[in-house]
Formats: sequence, structure tokens, C-alpha cells
Amino acid sequence: MPELPEVETVRRDLAAVVPGRRIAAIEVTGARSVRRHDSDEFVARLRGRSIGGVRRLGKYLLVELDDDELLVIHLRMSGQLLLTDGATDRVKHTHVVVRFDGHADELRFVDPRTFGEWFLTTHGGAGLSHIGPDALDGVASAGQLGSIVTSRKRKLKDLLMDQTVIAGIGNIYSDEILFTAGLRYDRLSNTLADGEVARLFTATRDVLTEAIEHRGSSLADEQYRDLYGNVGSYATRHRVFAREAQPCRTCASPIVRIRYGGRSHFFCEVCQA
Repeated sequence: MPELPEVETVRRDLAAVVPGRRIAAIEVTGARSVRRHDSDEFVARLRGRSIGGVRRLGKYLLVELDDDELLVIHLRMSGQLLLTDGATDRVKHTHVVVRFDGHADELRFVDPRTFGEWFLTTHGGAGLSHIGPDALDGVASAGQLGSIVTSRKRKLKDLLMDQTVIAGIGNIYSDEILFTAGLRYDRLSNTLADGEVARLFTATRDVLTEAIEHRGSSLADEQYRDLYGNVGSYATRHRVFAREAQPCRTCASPIVRIRYGGRSHFFCEVCQA
């Protein structure tokens, strides 16, 4: 699933090209991708609208329109947002296509598993009110993070992945952040000392920032792609995720994989003792 670094990479790509463009036409071939709306009504509301800026909240892309509305795009597990030549054949599972006035390219939403979605809302409106502060842009200090984590009695991995608490972190980056901070996945959040909270804050910012610099993580299936169909390179720099039995980059102990919460979790038993 694309997490904050992957979504931020796509956001930056979009923000470089689409602001100021006017939507000439939009085609919805997968009603599930716009499931909060009637497909025809969704198309009618977007046709002719101009795009302002492109923002992000956690794993959500927020496309500002020419009034108080936002077009929200959530990639979820398998969604790809691709800007491609309009003459190029559409691949299977292309569910939404946007064409712009005066441009030959198309913005296409490809989603094999159809968990992703597009919907319209207002600033602070329905669909986003349950989302916690953004892990990178919304948590500004170790003190703020401490007030979030130590006021709850949760296992750290569960808390980091809870989008209503902190937005943007999923299975990959929770593992990477916890390793970098030297904390175990099952450590209770309310037991963290100030120094450990500071390590967690620094690790969160460092890991997410580095991942963005390398345009996100494309795993073995290369499902994640940026706006131009390219893979991210951060997976080659993972410290623990998907590195079972490989030597820890810090202490050379083998990385351990366990099943946790229905997912694979990776950690170093020495560095995260």
C-alpha cells in the first residue's frame, strides 16, 4: 500500500504540472472508484472545473478546485495515478480518466483491487474529519508527539499505523521508524521516556524524508509507481522491512520476521531489544 512517502512523491509530481489546468472531460468506467457519488453526478460536478494546488493529508491527495471543494484521491492498496499520452492504450483496470483543455496527456487512475477511491468534499468536510495529524507536516515537535503517544496505552506499531492518531504511516515505515528509533513494535506507548519519544520523533522525520528523497518504496511486485510510471528506489535502503534473515545494517544480526496483526513485521532483536 502506498504510504506517506509514495503519496507525497505523486503529490509533488502533480503539483508541478496540473495547477491551472481546466478539466475538459472525465470518464468513469469503474463505479466503485467513485462509490460515494453517482458516476454521472460525479462527472458533471468535475467537468469544466479548474485545478488549484495539490496538497496531502497522510495518505490522501487533496486536489483544490476553483471554489471551496476538494477532489480527494486515496490510492489505498493498489491504486496508481498516471499522467500519460492520451494516445497510449489504456491498461487493464483503468477506472477513471481525466482530460484537460489544451493538453494531449491524460490523468489515469489504475486500480486492480478497486479499494482506492475519488470523492468530492469541502475543506474540513466529510471523508477527512477522522484523520489524525500528518506524520510529517502535522507533528512539529517531540513534545507534540509525546502528548500523542504517551497519553495512550497502545503497542507502538499499532499506534503508528492508526490513521486516526497519526496519518501517513503504514506497515513498511512503521518497521523502518521503529528500527531507527531502537524501539520494539510491542513496547507500550505510555511507557516511553522523554529521550525515547525524542528518538521516535527524529526517526519518523528522518525515515519519511529520506524515503521521499528516493521517491518511495517499490517492492518486489513494483505495484507502486510515480506519476510517470517509474518505480521508487527506497526499498534498496530499507533497514529491516522485507529483509528477513539478512544481516542487520547496524549489528549484523539476522533480521527477524514475525506475523503481527495479520501482516509481516520485521525487526532486529539486538538493536530493538
